[in-house]
Amino acid sequence: MKKNPVIPYAIIAGLGLIAVIIISVIGIDQRQAIQDAEENGGEQTEEAEGGEEGGESTSADAGEEVFQSNCASCHGQDLASGSAPDLTQVGSTYSQEEIADIIENGTDGGMPAFPQLAGEELDALSEWLSEHE
Repeated sequence: MKKNPVIPYAIIAGLGLIAVIIISVIGIDQRQAIQDAEENGGEQTEEAEGGEEGGESTSADAGEEVFQSNCASCHGQDLASGSAPDLTQVGSTYSQEEIADIIENGTDGGMPAFPQLAGEELDALSEWLSEHE
């Protein structure tokens, strides 16, 4: 009796199709959960900012998030390991207002201006950086 060499490949292909279907079903459920979280996320953030401790924590988290998405590529994830100056103690050198001005307008020494960071994002980032002393 001769064995058919195609059978193992057919079994693997069948298992692969089953895996794709299962992962797709799980993904659809997760997509709905993510959409629900995004819709309810704004309300939770506003509620957290209302309390004293919650507002400070939310502001710090927001500042760090703005840093990670706009500044970490030059200054490093840890504020010290990038190609730009170390910011681990920037709060001992500059006030929150001075930091905001540097972010918004840049410097002659190579720091580019970030005019797109304004309002709450700029405030959160400059406050977060000013706490690093």
